[in-house]
Amino acid sequence: MVDFRGKFVLAPMVRVGELPTRLLALKHGADLVWGPETIDKKILQCERVENRKLGTIDFLSQGGSTKVPGVTNLVFRVYPPAEKGKLIFQMGTANPELAVRAAKIVVNDVSGIDVNAGCPKHFSIHSGMGAALLSTPALLEEILTRLVTEVGRPNGKPISVKIRVLENEQKTLELVERLVKTGISNLTVHCRTKNMRNREAPIRDYLEGILDHCRSNKVSLVINGGIKDRNDFIAIQEKYGMDVGAMVASEAELNPTCFRKVPLPWREVCKEFLEFADRFANWKGNSKYCLGRIVPGGDPIRRDLSSAKEHNDLMKLFEVATWEAPSSKENTPLDVNTDTTSIDDAEETLIRKRSPSPEGHTAKRR
Repeated sequence: MVDFRGKFVLAPMVRVGELPTRLLALKHGADLVWGPETIDKKILQCERVENRKLGTIDFLSQGGSTKVPGVTNLVFRVYPPAEKGKLIFQMGTANPELAVRAAKIVVNDVSGIDVNAGCPKHFSIHSGMGAALLSTPALLEEILTRLVTEVGRPNGKPISVKIRVLENEQKTLELVERLVKTGISNLTVHCRTKNMRNREAPIRDYLEGILDHCRSNKVSLVINGGIKDRNDFIAIQEKYGMDVGAMVASEAELNPTCFRKVPLPWREVCKEFLEFADRFANWKGNSKYCLGRIVPGGDPIRRDLSSAKEHNDLMKLFEVATWEAPSSKENTPLDVNTDTTSIDDAEETLIRKRSPSPEGHTAKRR
């Protein structure tokens, strides 16, 4: 079972946290990586497919919001050779029954199941998910307890939850005390309230009390918020103990090699990202978005990045050679839209009406 203690980890991030970024983070020192939040109902629509060409496990849903007959949509992709023992699947849920059913679909291909109880975005909270669960602690307790008893323990996989601090220390500690008694293995705390912006300084005044509750219940603690690099991680451990972990989010968007003692220059990061993106058939739109986060504002290359029409244009822009797959017979006779955004919402749409050429799976001709 995964041990979260003292780990330096990649945060769950919609769009950014797809396979290329996760592999880049692992290559450069991340101990664990969280996948992007995936809604329970979306996973329940999925079929698990072994992609022999890429060596990945793909979770594909039929049709999606486009309702195009015969078209599958990639929801979540796992690369076991690199991610085994290191990948945490984060779920968006507000329903214990759906949470359990969804977790059972992915549990054998991931290293742990994490519940998102901290995202303040509308696409999470409008259905009672994310940070909305902070206001319904009994429901959150039930979700975690059932995941532990019905999914985690039977499969030897840890169940964890990511929360935010509440408006004061007393309320925060009362919530933590309830959650650590559900049987979870790890608690991640974003040290900002749901109304705070990421540019605001994190609130770490409550951490000693949170740690006491965690340690007395044998639950590890990962601290999120304001962590930028390995030096910050070391400072956190020096202050709170070597068993405490740290999670990087915003800085990993800008440079996924921030887990190194000295992060790579952004041009090298872009090249390595594209090598992974090409190797694992990442969707062009997602690659452009991630590269747009890495390339500094004002650099002339941003203009060419914005105008790139195909994935090969991105490869040429950064002078990266295209990966050639070994010849093999494909196993999915369906068109695949490889937009891997995981939130099915108007703001964070899963399905693109105009997809690039099918990647990673064989397309049937029409």
